[in-house]
Amino acid sequence: MKLSTGFDINASALTAQRLRMDVISSNIANAETTRASFVNGRFEPYKRKMVVMEPVKQSFSSVLSQQMGNSAAGQGVKVTQIKEDHTPTKLVYNPTHPDADENGYVQMPNVDVMKEMVDLIAATRNYDANITAINASKAMFVKALEIGK
Repeated sequence: MKLSTGFDINASALTAQRLRMDVISSNIANAETTRASFVNGRFEPYKRKMVVMEPVKQSFSSVLSQQMGNSAAGQGVKVTQIKEDHTPTKLVYNPTHPDADENGYVQMPNVDVMKEMVDLIAATRNYDANITAINASKAMFVKALEIGK
């Protein structure tokens, strides 16, 4: 096992969580955007986006070594896609809005700002936890180097 394996795992998580925070920020910024795309001759509201993460795939030899007790268990995480949430949009009655239909209803984005804030807090805490793990690894390396003095 390499000494930098812990750093590699935490760095992949930091990158993924930073992207997650960026996507959440975009969702919050577009929570009122009613003209995000033009589809079938009409404007569509912004659709909430979500980050999909999965573990980094391991090779057969690394899984075999892991099962035999010769290597670390984790390899890190990667973002596989950013997908749209297909929950229905909200209809809000506002006949003075420029995008209101003939009945006075406006299609609003499917973004729930409270849910996004909870997701943002979770992503921030995950990010902080990985920074703490990197700092702990760094402190262990420094202490190991001090042993030889």
